[in-house]
Amino acid sequence: MAGSKPGRPGASKGKKGPTKGTGGKNKRSLEGRGPTPKAEDRAWHPAGKRKAAAERYTAAGGKGKPAGQAQSRPRAAKKDDDTEVVTGRNSVLEALRAKIPATAFYIAQRVEMDDRVKEMLSIATHRQIPVMEVTRPELDRMAGFDGVHQGVALKVPPYEYAHPQDLLESVIDKGQVPLFVALDGITDPRNLGAIIRSTGAFGGHGVILPQRRSASVNSAAWKTSAGAAARIPVAIAPNLTSTLKDFKKQGVFVLGLDGGGDVSLPALALADRPVVIVVGSEGKGLSRLVSENCDQIVSIPIEAATESLNAGIAASVALYQVSMLRAHKSD
Repeated sequence: MAGSKPGRPGASKGKKGPTKGTGGKNKRSLEGRGPTPKAEDRAWHPAGKRKAAAERYTAAGGKGKPAGQAQSRPRAAKKDDDTEVVTGRNSVLEALRAKIPATAFYIAQRVEMDDRVKEMLSIATHRQIPVMEVTRPELDRMAGFDGVHQGVALKVPPYEYAHPQDLLESVIDKGQVPLFVALDGITDPRNLGAIIRSTGAFGGHGVILPQRRSASVNSAAWKTSAGAAARIPVAIAPNLTSTLKDFKKQGVFVLGLDGGGDVSLPALALADRPVVIVVGSEGKGLSRLVSENCDQIVSIPIEAATESLNAGIAASVALYQVSMLRAHKSD
């Protein structure tokens, strides 16, 4: 071996052959198996068995889906967290009493036990709603900025809105005189909650919101409604103007609230008729199209020093006056 060049430490001394994992020595053995067949094209897969059963069912003269096979439904995109948190003792208790499908009941450690808290615990336990004891800072976080929880909170699914036509038909079917409140440009959920509360207090049958540029029934609205959101239905109108027109065709009078109205609220002659009261935003008031479709524009008499009323207060005054006029005419 004299004169041979010394090898580099660690270097391979033999001929380079096929490495492990190549799949073999020829080209065919290196080729993949192709794309994985769909589940329904695999005879052993449950989806494949269902497909084969459907084909046999159709070949035998059957129509539609064979028994036991579920109909396919489009699925909505799943949100990371599509729940709402209701806080405050009155709101939480009303939600529990209304049997809203809550997913968790939170109670502060060492909370002061009164009759409402005891009833909440009783209902939650009876309905097998998980009861979670948490710290007050955790409840503060759930309640959000300037929220008041009073030591309790309830996690509920997103609010289920009704359709305006369904609300109207439901009231008529019961033989009642419809009284609704429609909101035109109200974007503060606390105003919405106050109006829901007033609607329930003065015999109203529901609140109608436009689909766009409107507050929604969220945790702030729940809180302000003091639980009335569990009893008073709220409907979404794809187009508020069109909905008001449809209501008018069915005998409902549309009354718009505005400081420059041509009819004073105490002199309202339509109170005993089917009515929807439309409340505009505090800044802009009623929109032009909505105003044009009102049967009457009604004003609330106030002192000259007061420029306008909060939307929630204006709705409350109008609802109270309508309920009083109805009671007086029914006597």
